[in-house]
Amino acid sequence: MQRFSPTFPHIRLPFKFRWTSRTQFCSTISCHIKSHRLDDARRIFDKIRCPNAHLYTKMINGYMRNYRLNDAFQLFDEMPVRDVVAWNSMIKGCVDCGELVKARELFDRMPERNVVSSTTMVNGYMKFGKVEVAEELFREMGFRDVAAWNAMIHGYFVNGRVDEAMKVFEEMPSKNVISWTAMISGLDQNGRSFEAFRLSKRMIGSGIEPTASTFSCLITACVNVMVVELGTQFHGRIVKLGYIWDEFVASSLITLYANCKRLEDSCRVFREKVHDSVVVWTSLLTGYSLNSMHDDALTVFRDMTKLGISPNESSFTSALNSCCAMVSLDKGRVIHGNTIKLGFDASGFVGNSLVTLYSKCGNIQEAVKSFEGIKAKNLVSWNSIIVGCGHHGRSMWALIFFARMIRFEVEPDEISLTGLLHCASHSGMFIKGRGIFMYFCKKLPTKVNLQHYACMVDIICRSGNLEEAEEFVKNMPIKPNSLVLLELLSACRVHSNIEIAERVSKQILLLDPQFTAAYTLLSNLYASAGRWDDVTRIRSEMIKRNITKQGGHSWIDKGGEKLAVLSGQ
Repeated sequence: MQRFSPTFPHIRLPFKFRWTSRTQFCSTISCHIKSHRLDDARRIFDKIRCPNAHLYTKMINGYMRNYRLNDAFQLFDEMPVRDVVAWNSMIKGCVDCGELVKARELFDRMPERNVVSSTTMVNGYMKFGKVEVAEELFREMGFRDVAAWNAMIHGYFVNGRVDEAMKVFEEMPSKNVISWTAMISGLDQNGRSFEAFRLSKRMIGSGIEPTASTFSCLITACVNVMVVELGTQFHGRIVKLGYIWDEFVASSLITLYANCKRLEDSCRVFREKVHDSVVVWTSLLTGYSLNSMHDDALTVFRDMTKLGISPNESSFTSALNSCCAMVSLDKGRVIHGNTIKLGFDASGFVGNSLVTLYSKCGNIQEAVKSFEGIKAKNLVSWNSIIVGCGHHGRSMWALIFFARMIRFEVEPDEISLTGLLHCASHSGMFIKGRGIFMYFCKKLPTKVNLQHYACMVDIICRSGNLEEAEEFVKNMPIKPNSLVLLELLSACRVHSNIEIAERVSKQILLLDPQFTAAYTLLSNLYASAGRWDDVTRIRSEMIKRNITKQGGHSWIDKGGEKLAVLSGQ
């Protein structure tokens, strides 16, 4: 059968040829979009005469997935006929790109809506915490399918409103496996993992067969509450149903066993199938890293790259963390080079790990450079660079970064304050330290804890004002613990102030009669002053209480080391 070309009536083209060409165009456009070659896809799209709505929508989705909203809107405006699918794609794209206002404008302009349109908007409002607006829109929906109900359940859990999610779940006229899985996942993510396990029993009892996604959520719940025995039971059911081949199930099992110090079982799960999934490889890599087997972790990283499996953000983060733990700058630089090639060096998690790596390995300039290269800096990014600067004696740099942090409206936390006070204390910037502490007490009082009060006692004592430090401890809004008092007692030892030392020791021993450091410091102070009778009395008291002298350590140095670890990923 032949048809006339609409452009050149005198030329006959086989219908099959014309159909095959359009199919090939569509396939090529899809390949370019999948590989993020949007401009190449657009050039081919422009060659197609009278593209249909499906092709328009394909290009629009490609633009939206790559955050090119202006190109998507331009193409959408050029569409001769817009069907409801195209409108829904635009709305979803705007939601995914964080443009909720534009999504609502499109929703209001739609000549005809369906349940997908409303559900997409409900998801958008829930995503950005506008729960009440989502609820109102949900109530206005003339028809609600299971997906709409599921959107409400997921949205409530995302916003931490567990009771509302459970209420909606019970009110649903019909539930599918996605509904049950959303409940199991949501309960687990909100710290109610054991309720998730009970719900899974109810799910099976109601005749709903769990899917691979359901088991993945259940294994993740086992990881979160460290119940490996239950995880092993789920593992048996997974093998029986054939879900062990699913990459997310395998990944969850590897993580479970690794977190429970059963790395051999993790390897056994990994070897059950030769996976080409970066998710599975990354789980094994992270498992080795968590178990401090950093050489093995880097071997896994090297093997996956040799096999042509492109690392993702999590893979690079785990590998860099292992380099950091080994203080291996050379290996870290090689991995850093790979992150640049694949465009991950500017991501938050990878960038934070690079900052911590270079800081710990003694190159603060490279740490700062990595920090500046992070596109979307989060709280961990700022803490990493502040703590890193403090460890390298660049206290002014740390204060400058803190000022920038406040200017960018990033709310600091406990680690931020500890890092800043540590900087002020060890660089002699006592006035700056007081100012920072007062700022936190006034603006963020809930972030200030006993460790910070101990830092402040250290700062005041380092300036030589022991009486002021003692008064500061007396006027604390929260009861001082032995850590705070020990800072003051240590300063008494340095400044040979026996009078304050005796009062502080008495307070410490009232809190903890077995606190060895208090006896030791007071004994050493008496010895320095030549008061040997008091030394004998203290040591006799220690023998009487069966207290053994222990080796000392600086909690600040330990705390600083902890900060460096916490500020990484």
